[in-house]
Amino acid sequence: MITLDEREVEGDRTGMDEFADFARAAMPGLLRYGHALTGNPHDAADLVQGVLERIGSRWSSVARKAGDPLAYTRRAMANAHVSRWRRTRRENLVADLPESPTDRVRYAFEDEPLWQALRALPPKQRAVVVLRYYEGLSEAEIAQTLGVSAGTVKSQASKAMAALRTRLGATAEGR
Repeated sequence: MITLDEREVEGDRTGMDEFADFARAAMPGLLRYGHALTGNPHDAADLVQGVLERIGSRWSSVARKAGDPLAYTRRAMANAHVSRWRRTRRENLVADLPESPTDRVRYAFEDEPLWQALRALPPKQRAVVVLRYYEGLSEAEIAQTLGVSAGTVKSQASKAMAALRTRLGATAEGR
């Protein structure tokens, strides 16, 4: 005979198994999305881990209430990235300039003009561009993922594309 407590534990185990399956299947795409959002794979891994940790702790509620857990996770990643960017963008004044690291690891695409232009975009514009052109989502899916209106998606995409054209045009002309 199974008691109520055993059923609850059994239900939790099933929920954790579902979450583990979701995380395993979604991880490669989430890491790519995080890399495009943050600009490097280390920050992307931290972002994905933090968001999955928060979602995993309340997976049964997320799975039940969110129509698409992947879209919910992407939105949580975009929000977490924007929040982190807002917290860390404050200027810190120091008396002496820090020494520049000489042995910093460089990534293959770091010097590519498109990658540099994408990293220069504000976080929300970068999220829209990544979701649209990297993940292939429609405007409606992006709006749902980011929790904004379709009009906001269109305006952010338009601003981002104009900035990319300007920046890449200047690079092509040698400026």
